[in-house]
Amino acid sequence: MSLEERINDLEGRLAFQDDTIQALNDVLVKQQNVVDRLQLQMAALLKRHAELVGQFEAVEEEAPPPHY
Repeated sequence: MSLEERINDLEGRLAFQDDTIQALNDVLVKQQNVVDRLQLQMAALLKRHAELVGQFEAVEEEAPPPHY
């Protein structure tokens, strides 16, 4: 294999690796956006859950009926 062929081979590999790294980066950015959105949704659900639990705790604090 001549030096020129080896250089061409290395340049081809480098171009392929650059494309692969860019594709992986694009996927990573999309996944991070999804994770960020899911974290916001989870925080909203936890807040709503705490509100609902607070409402039910107020009802449960009432004394049981006399037949208990």
